Amino acid sequence: MAFICAQPPYLNPVVPFSGIIQGGLQEGLQITVIGTILPFNGTRFAVNFQIGSSDNDIAFHFNPRFENGGYLVCNTKQNGCWGPEERKMHLPFQRGSPFELIFLVQSSHFQVMLNGSPFVQYPHRVPFHRVDTLSINGIVQLFSISFQNTRAAPVLSAFSAMQFSQAACFPHKPKGRKPQRQTMIHTPLSAPQQMYPQNPAFPPMAYPNPAYPMPFFTSIPGGLYPSKRIFVSGTVLPSAQRFHINLRSGSDIAFHLNPRFDENTVVRNTHVNGSWGSEERSLCQKMPFT
Repeated sequence: MAFICAQPPYLNPVVPFSGIIQGGLQEGLQITVIGTILPFNGTRFAVNFQIGSSDNDIAFHFNPRFENGGYLVCNTKQNGCWGPEERKMHLPFQRGSPFELIFLVQSSHFQVMLNGSPFVQYPHRVPFHRVDTLSINGIVQLFSISFQNTRAAPVLSAFSAMQFSQAACFPHKPKGRKPQRQTMIHTPLSAPQQMYPQNPAFPPMAYPNPAYPMPFFTSIPGGLYPSKRIFVSGTVLPSAQRFHINLRSGSDIAFHLNPRFDENTVVRNTHVNGSWGSEERSLCQKMPFT
């Protein structure tokens, strides 16, 4: 089941970032921030839910600090004055590593998820509906900031939301040099592609085009990490004998998913350093693709 997105995402925003939250915060609004912690040039970053473009009023200041062993500071700022800090002395962020932060607005608090796991709750000190601006600064590179209303009425198709994910790319094969190692997804199937993080209630950001030329390539912002999900939606052509989806790192294939209608099975395999591993063919049920 998909849900209507609250507003289009911000893609590859420059840090420091400041952007409008259309309609302000509402109960059930989920804001997902995907990025990478930079390994240098500072020791902190902050995600601020602000009232207006000024930083005089911040309803929720989420501030990981890589100092003194690492800790998290949460606070509220009203009329230029900070309130009492709430600190969490466990900081699972790592410099140089990707992250996915999900901020879910509840009636009494913000619920924060980090890489698919509950991380912290922060009670509202000011009415959350006054918040209309999100700002992010510090030692992070951002890939996307997306907005979903988890309490909106369900729609028949995720594509009706027409939200944009990352730009698709169709790279040519370089000649005379080794391809640069990059985590890719390769989908030689006439289908649009969707990506969204691990929460099953979290609606996908769909490519706006109904179909893409095959073979199709696109990079995965931040690479893969535990709990990340990739959804591919499409239709198998009537004359199809086989298709495959590859999760790649450069010329290596970490996961090769290969439905074969001519053999009535789904082959799974890995290809490393030019060699295929042993195939897995067993299915716990009948062929799931038709």
